Amino acid sequence: MKRITLKTVIALLVTAAVITGAAFGLKYLNKKYTEDAYPLSYEQEIEAASKKYGVDKALIYGVIKTESDFDPKAKSSAGAIGLMQLMDDTFTWMQTYYKDENSYVFEDLYDPAINIDYGVEVLSVLIKRYDGNEDTAVCAYNGGVGHVDEWLKNPEYSDDGKTLKTVPFSETENYRKKVARNKSIYTNLYFK
Repeated sequence: MKRITLKTVIALLVTAAVITGAAFGLKYLNKKYTEDAYPLSYEQEIEAASKKYGVDKALIYGVIKTESDFDPKAKSSAGAIGLMQLMDDTFTWMQTYYKDENSYVFEDLYDPAINIDYGVEVLSVLIKRYDGNEDTAVCAYNGGVGHVDEWLKNPEYSDDGKTLKTVPFSETENYRKKVARNKSIYTNLYFK
């Protein structure tokens, strides 16, 4: 039988320490990378809108991450602007909720506080419209209320008229998956 020398034991211990340290370091670097990729930007504005409209913070972060990746100057080819990528017609529709409280114009949606307030109110209205179903509300946020209402009436897309089992627009289907994934990451990173 071969004898294990003190030198071999020390080498094994050093190797184990290096492997354990490397694993810890990789875990730390992975967490650091994930936190950098999923920042808590605009924390005060999101917290305020979340409380004001009763919308989950992780959902708000998930939508912003998906829509603009936290770029307040983002503009889509369709004309949506700001962090939550609001369209001019959505902005005009939301103005009816504000009545004469303000005198904003569409370009004011480049201001993160205004954009988040309007965007979260849109989410709130949609969540209420769809009886608290965030997934359906997110589909309406992307694909439009008219489309979602039609899909809910179609047994091919909904079994109960409230929940979408499938979405016929690939853009909206991909969007809801991205928002769900981003919301889950934010929940696990920050809101457990």
